[in-house]
Amino acid sequence: MSMAKIMVADDDKNICELLRLYLEKEGYTVTLAHDGETAVEQFSAEAPDLILLDIMMPRLDGWQVCREIRKKSNVPIIMITAKGETFDKVLGLELGADDYVVKPFDTKEIVARIKAVLRRSAASNAAVPEVKEVAYDKLAVNMTRYELKVDGRVVDTPPKELELLFHLASNPNRVYTRDQLLDEVWGFEYYGDSRTVDVHIKRLREKLEGVSDQWSLKTVWGVGYKFELKE
Repeated sequence: MSMAKIMVADDDKNICELLRLYLEKEGYTVTLAHDGETAVEQFSAEAPDLILLDIMMPRLDGWQVCREIRKKSNVPIIMITAKGETFDKVLGLELGADDYVVKPFDTKEIVARIKAVLRRSAASNAAVPEVKEVAYDKLAVNMTRYELKVDGRVVDTPPKELELLFHLASNPNRVYTRDQLLDEVWGFEYYGDSRTVDVHIKRLREKLEGVSDQWSLKTVWGVGYKFELKE
């Protein structure tokens, strides 16, 4: 874990050097990129284990960089931004970011988040290499290929949405609280809040609403969510 390679992509060179200092003290290898195009090029050349990605960068912004990387990789991405508005957080999560932090941030918090995300990523990669798929009427979630099929068609879906749907659909009719889903899908030390779950459920419903009358994503008011399978 301590030998993981981290790419810091931020046009603020002072922040980059500060993060490099703290992360190298933790034993990580650190590479820096100061604009979006360089970040995409370095990702392809150096294959980092995790990316700290600023949103407001020249040439390509963080959202564009995230889109490009998600076309070919599920490498963990933590967005770093001076924007704290819900819209920015939601967009980052929709594009497939694993977490986000808002400037100004505490370097100890950054390190804690990195460790939590890397632990989760390592656990996923260490799983037995078997086909992980759940299938119902007009729905198939394949976690080996990270693929969602709805009514026979592949639907482009961010990794966390897939993981959430797979978790719920693997345990039909079981009710999960938002905190349980944060723990079990995002990892115990995830620093987000329950709105993160709500955002992902909303986006999944937009993809799945009305597809089949044999199952549905249900809100259990005052408790949480479940994948309801009709008897």
